[in-house]
This record gives sequence, C-alpha cells and structure tokens, in this order.
Amino acid sequence: MSSEAMASEVKNTTPQSSASPQYRAWQAARRRNKGQIVAAQIGLVLVFLGLWELAPRMHWVNPMLTSYPSAIWLAFMQMIRDGELGHNVMVTLTEVAISFVIAMVLGTMIAIALWMSPKLERVLDPFLVVLNALPKIALVPIFYIWLGAEGSIYAVAVAVALFITILMLYTGFRQSDPNKVKLVHILGATRLQILTKVILPGNTHTFIATLKANAGLALVGVIVGEFQASKAGLGYLIVYGSQIFRMDMVMAAIVMLGFMSLAIYALIQWAENRFTRGGGHTGH
Repeated sequence: MSSEAMASEVKNTTPQSSASPQYRAWQAARRRNKGQIVAAQIGLVLVFLGLWELAPRMHWVNPMLTSYPSAIWLAFMQMIRDGELGHNVMVTLTEVAISFVIAMVLGTMIAIALWMSPKLERVLDPFLVVLNALPKIALVPIFYIWLGAEGSIYAVAVAVALFITILMLYTGFRQSDPNKVKLVHILGATRLQILTKVILPGNTHTFIATLKANAGLALVGVIVGEFQASKAGLGYLIVYGSQIFRMDMVMAAIVMLGFMSLAIYALIQWAENRFTRGGGHTGH
C-alpha cells in the first residue's frame, strides 16, 4: 500500500479530535510542503511572465518578434469581443473531437482484427511500422489534393493519431495475462469470447493511456492540417498572425491551444477517476 493510501486510510479511521500530536504534526508538514510546491510553481510562472514583459519593453529583444504578455492579453480580449476567438476555438475543437473519435474507433477495430487474426497481423505488421514512422506532415499536400481543404485537416489528424492507437492497443492485447487466456481457452472459450471476457476488460488502463495519447496527437494533427489549408481555427490564426506580424495574435492562439490541451487532458483524467472509483466500488 502506498503512503498516500495509508494516509487516506488513517485520515478516514482516525478522528481528528483523538489524533496524536505526531499525526497532526505530519499533517501540518504535509500541508506546508504542498503549499510550498504550489507557491514555487506560481512564482516560476510570475517570474517568466515578468521577464517576458520586461525584455521587449527594455528592447533586449525585438517586441515585433516576441510580443509581450500585456499585448497578448489585449489581443485576447479584443478577439473575444469581436467573436473571432470563440469561432476559431470552436472550429478547432470540433475538428479535434471528430478526428479523435474516428482515430479511436478505427484504431480499436483494427487492433481487434489484428488480435483476432494472427496471420493478418503478420501480413500488416511491417506496413504499420512504416506508416507509423512516416512523418505525417509529408502527407498534407497529398491529402489536400485528394480531399480538399476541409477533408485534408481530418485526414492528417486521423493519420497522426491512428497508427499509434493501433500499436498501443494491439501491444496491450498481446501482453494480456497469458494464464487467464490459457484458462478460458481450456474451458472451451472461442477467440471472440476470450476477447470480450479477458482481453478487453483486462486492458482498461491501456485504453485510457491510448485516449490520452490520441487526444494530444489529434490536436497536433488538426493544427498541422490548419496550417496548410484552413480558413478558420487556431492554426489559421497562428499562420495569419505570423503573415501580418501580429505576434500578439499568434501568442494568444498558442495560449488557447495550451488551455485546450489542458482541458482535454483534465476531461480524460476526470473520466478515468470516475471509472476507477466506479470499478473499485463494484469490486467491493
């Protein structure tokens, strides 16, 4: 049992009024340590923002090339008032969500097909390795010619996320507990029953890890696609802002990408925590 779990158990089973002085001292030290870590993190951010604001104003760097936080904030607020930021965020978010779902569903189906048919896996394995290693940005012009501006964005995003999804899930399937697989096979289970009763339930954490990786890769793929073809979205704002030397617009779009990535990760983490708690409860 980890120290965090032990602390939680002690906290739940030990009334605060009857806690020993040592336990209260340990709690106080733990709170101080957590507060110091948060304060250090906030301090680092403030120092970075302060230096970033100061350097262009003192002309240590060219403000046209780097902008500065106050200008980025003004550009951010202006784009919100104009409705420009909200529109472009929704465009990118929609593209990411659709690409994410397509990559996960298609990748899961292919990984299952590979596990169900070892011969198919042996045939496709070298192709999957090559396609996964291929720089997907090289495919952008081809997708643009084949699928047009909008279709190429989804194609690039799916291509970026799909192959890592297949490889992660299939690797997880292959590394499932061989004793459980052998046991249900001896009991007469078919390969489909082994998949549904052992492989898929035993790879919950693999699915969650794949979700986290896939969300980030889908976002990267969408932005790469928007760089090439889009007339809306955060990728478009970055390209357009750089063309007219509006670095405040570029930086504001990049900041929004950071917040979007954080929100997607937090949503998946929340879903993971809910699922884990639900599974632990039903297990009891």
